[in-house]
Formats: sequence, structure tokens, C-alpha cells
Amino acid sequence: MPNQLKHAILGVGGVGGLIGACLTRAGDSVTLVVRRESLATYPEQLKLESPFGNFSALVARSAEVPPVDVLWVTVKATQLDALSALTHPESVKAIVPLLNGIDHLDWLRSKYGFDRVIPATIAVESERVAPGHIIHRSPFARLNVSSAGRSLLASTLDQFQKMGFDCRFIDDEPTLMWSKAVFLAPIALATTAFDQPIGGVMSNPDWKAEWETCVREACAVATAEGAKVDPNAVFAGMSKMPYGMRSSMQKDVEQGNPPEPGAIAGPIIRAGDRRGIDITATKRLLSAVAARVLPWPADGADRD
Repeated sequence: MPNQLKHAILGVGGVGGLIGACLTRAGDSVTLVVRRESLATYPEQLKLESPFGNFSALVARSAEVPPVDVLWVTVKATQLDALSALTHPESVKAIVPLLNGIDHLDWLRSKYGFDRVIPATIAVESERVAPGHIIHRSPFARLNVSSAGRSLLASTLDQFQKMGFDCRFIDDEPTLMWSKAVFLAPIALATTAFDQPIGGVMSNPDWKAEWETCVREACAVATAEGAKVDPNAVFAGMSKMPYGMRSSMQKDVEQGNPPEPGAIAGPIIRAGDRRGIDITATKRLLSAVAARVLPWPADGADRD
């Protein structure tokens, strides 16, 4: 039987709560890192409602990151800098960030070292509806991790796979990171710009055409950045998505929370402009999102 790992979760939202609950169910030790002012009242259990099963998981809680094997960073990109003071590099063997976008990798590596940061992505619709209460809404959860983390995380991903996750180790980092970006950014922008779930966007020919153009632009940028991506694979994947599924950006705007345009759309826009690639549709959708968001986030991508 493989040795149990010690984990900490920084950012106990929909994704962090899902990961934490499943790690605990697998038998590993999990500590939730929460704000100091919330520590006394934060629930002692994570409650998960999921297609993979409904259960509660007993967890430890702390206002600081304790000595652990793996720190899962699941905050928003806009919160990363503010929460970085909670981490102590000497007490953590590996950091696995599950943030939207790409830019956070360079930021984390600059602070904690290249080898300690294990790139990873997750595709899932999971939401925290109350402190410690997580609802995993999508019928899937896809977790892709850099092959650099295989020796440490092989048994963890095997446990996730047994629960119902689709897990893979990916050798090529640009492909790992951009494969999510070319899928997430166009649908996040389209669902938010048109204020529709995925099915609503796909059922309107004009909206779908705009989304498809945005996908092709994103894939052109990703290819120029060294990733192996295929717009047709994105189109095929989207055809399997639940009609009512909504993006996290769309939910943030609906709820009056700051979205993450800089993390989600920013890499496509910056690299597209730098390389002279036509990203007109991407910018047009971003402008439509910006029209719904006041004030526009300070770290947002160019809105025009």
C-alpha cells in the first residue's frame, strides 16, 4: 500500500473543496488553509455532493500552510499575491496550482523554485455554496498533471481515477497548459458576453460562430507558443458538454464577484498581439464582457 501523503488546500472554493474532500476519502491527510478570522467557525468537515458520490470528510484547518508533501493552490489568479504570505516554502515539498490561465506558473516558480512547482489543470464545474459545502455539478472532472509530478502523485491520481476523475500525466508543458486555455477562454468569454449557459450559446448560430472563431484564434496563438492543440478537438469536446453548464467567469459576473479576464483571456491576447495573430473575435467578446463588469478588474486583459 503506498504511503499516505499530507496535503494542504489553499483556496477552499469549488475546486479546492472537491480536491480536499476526495483526498480525504482516499485516506490522505488534508489541511484546509483558511483566513485567520474564519478559522474558529469554519466547519470541521467538507460536505461534497457529486456524481461521484455524496459524503462528508473530516479535515484539519489552519491559518497557515503546515509542513506537507503537496500544497494544492486553488485560489483565483486575482487572489494569488494576497494569499502568498500564508505559504512557507521550506515546509512544502511540491506545489500543484489549479488556477485558470498560464501566467501563474512563472510567478510561483519565481518565488518557490522551478522544480517545486508541478503544472496542472482541471476541467470541472464545482461550486462552494456555503463554507465547507461543495456541489460538483458537471458529470466529469478532468485532472491533467505534468509528468514531472508522476513520482509523487501517481498513487493520488490513481485514487482520483477510481472515484470517477479522468486523470492524465502530460509530458509537454505548453500543450498541458494551452489545451485548457483554448477550451476555457472562448467559452468563458462567450457564455459571459451573451449571458447564456453553454447550450444557449451553441443553439444560437451567430453566437456559436463567434465562439468558433474565438476557438480558432486561441488555437493559432497556442500553436505559435509551442502547444499541440486542435480546434476540431475543442469543437468535439464542447458538443458533449451539458446544456445548462455555466463558466466560472459567467457565475462571477452574475454574482457581482470580480472575474478573471487577465488570467483567462490575457495569455491569448498578449501572445496574439506579440505574434501578430488576428484575435479580433477574442477582443470583441472580451469587450462585451467588459460592458457587463463595472468596475473592470485592474489586472484584466485589454478590454478593447
